Amino acid sequence: MTPPTPRHAALDILRITDAPVKAAATLALDASAPLDCDAAIQEPPGLPGRPERPRLVAHTSLKSPPLSTPAGVAALLHAIAHIEFNAINLALDVCWRFPGMPEAFYRDWLHIAQEEATHFTLLREHLLSMGFDYGDFDAHNALWDMAERTRHDILARIALVPRTLEARGLDASPAVKRKLIGAGDRRAGEILDVILRDEIGHVAAGNRWYRHLCDERGLDPVATYAELAARYEAPRLRAPFNLEARRQAGLSQAELDALQHGGR
Repeated sequence: MTPPTPRHAALDILRITDAPVKAAATLALDASAPLDCDAAIQEPPGLPGRPERPRLVAHTSLKSPPLSTPAGVAALLHAIAHIEFNAINLALDVCWRFPGMPEAFYRDWLHIAQEEATHFTLLREHLLSMGFDYGDFDAHNALWDMAERTRHDILARIALVPRTLEARGLDASPAVKRKLIGAGDRRAGEILDVILRDEIGHVAAGNRWYRHLCDERGLDPVATYAELAARYEAPRLRAPFNLEARRQAGLSQAELDALQHGGR
């Protein structure tokens, strides 16, 4: 039997419901195998595959134990692990959903999916060492909600997931690291360093392909981003911003100025 192409394999893995199995399958994916960039793949029902736990609730109803307790530290790490699990799904979804892009586009997102799987695995292993596991705390579904809204629009997907939602992680990372180290968890701080380093690259890929799509369509990137953020009701971003990390990820000065003046 001929093995599935990486884009078809990405969809197969996206359907896996067990989180650690999904992460392991993503890491085992042969991202260098030949691609069929133009194949239009039919969407199956039930995407994405997700475990029964964590229970998904409204963001406003999430309540965590105090950070001064082991459960509080674990709850914060669990929230980050949940983001990374969703990020695996988001990267895999981009790989199969949108045909007709250059080969380098799919290679980038396959690589990103594997880095997100590494992040999830590091966080879960740390949770296990503390006596907790992924699924022990409630979580929200905001990241995948945006994926649903942009499922038919590759420009909006690239503009609003890596360049908005993932970029928020660049802003939050320094403060979260300080909290975890302040709570005595230096290992968590080391993991966050790995995540921040990689996420700069993920946002950079989003910037690169967003500009590629804007150039193809003759669109102004700054004005188009503001229009997409309003149309798809992207969250308004609030300071403080990690401007250095955003610069490393390739945001232009015009984009940084717009961010600081309008939160988008």
